[in-house]
Amino acid sequence: MRIAIDARKLHDFGIGTYIRNLLKYVAVFDPDTTYVVICRPQDQQAIRQLSRNFSPVPDTSKPYSIREQFSIPLRLAAAKVDVFHAPHYVLPPLVPCRSVVTIHDCIHLMFPQYLPNRLAYIYARTSLALAARRASRVLTVSETSKSDILRYCTIPADRITVVPNALDERLAVPPPDEEIRRTRERYQLDCPFALYVGNIKPHKNLERLIEAFHLVRREGFERLKLLIIGDQISKFPRLRRAVDRYKLHKHVRFLGFVGEDTLAALYRLATVFVFPSLYEGFGLPPLEAMASGCPVVTSNVSSLPEVVGDAAVLVDPYSAASIANGIQQVLTDGELRAQLRDRGFARARAFSWEASVRRTIDVYREVAG
Repeated sequence: MRIAIDARKLHDFGIGTYIRNLLKYVAVFDPDTTYVVICRPQDQQAIRQLSRNFSPVPDTSKPYSIREQFSIPLRLAAAKVDVFHAPHYVLPPLVPCRSVVTIHDCIHLMFPQYLPNRLAYIYARTSLALAARRASRVLTVSETSKSDILRYCTIPADRITVVPNALDERLAVPPPDEEIRRTRERYQLDCPFALYVGNIKPHKNLERLIEAFHLVRREGFERLKLLIIGDQISKFPRLRRAVDRYKLHKHVRFLGFVGEDTLAALYRLATVFVFPSLYEGFGLPPLEAMASGCPVVTSNVSSLPEVVGDAAVLVDPYSAASIANGIQQVLTDGELRAQLRDRGFARARAFSWEASVRRTIDVYREVAG
């Protein structure tokens, strides 16, 4: 059997994490199957080093481009592939074999106002619907995402298989004390702080987070800081204006991208992790925080309650007052913090890439017949 995986987004956030762990554990659990890995030319050597049964096939077409609609089918035909796995919602119509597509979420359809124009919305909706209908099997990462896919796509429910995401093991292992000390000193973290990790797109709801942070400080927590890890603030000037509105320049810090060692240390140094997103297909950062022993406050909508279970304080993300109240609960209740840490460790252990990738391999074999 010859299975192809599109790994051109190997270095992305989100989907990149999914692809990296998929390749890593496929190499361990299915060494006798030939895997054709479609990748960027500069990734060929790294792909070869992952496993002897990985055959890298370079492709220079950009994801979501017209060119990929033709180049990917040509690569698959030349490699005589039996099953093709597209790890995002684009499945070229000319794919010459059976296919598996992973649809992580329906965010572009649920929040079309965040897309650049009407044409982008039409492209997203058409691509997602066609991929879902044409694929032999659709994988998704939560029951919530499965329900969303069924809402927008006319396909049988039994064609959708839920295979959850999991924690990257590099974040599960506590960093050395020296790394934690170095991170504390580098960022001058001598006060309690709330932490957010993720991109800063509008659906992440960071304007309300900043307002909630202002409300918490006004209630007597003047020493509390807010650290936002993710994209550069220059991409979304509205967040800078929100900081200006509440005069929080000295108390809100946008750190941009940080390395995994630094991120692991920040999770363990934070007093509370806050993730008030309006929509998530899965929501990996709360899981990372729980595995790090950091108490979590997150939204009571979309897939987030499904992911965190009883190991987080759930709040209404449409209410800054509700977000602020959740943060205050964690700051003031030592017993609650201890409970959230214990429950968080247990909850994080319930998700594993090993189990998820084993299930994905089973799907490949089912589709191949």
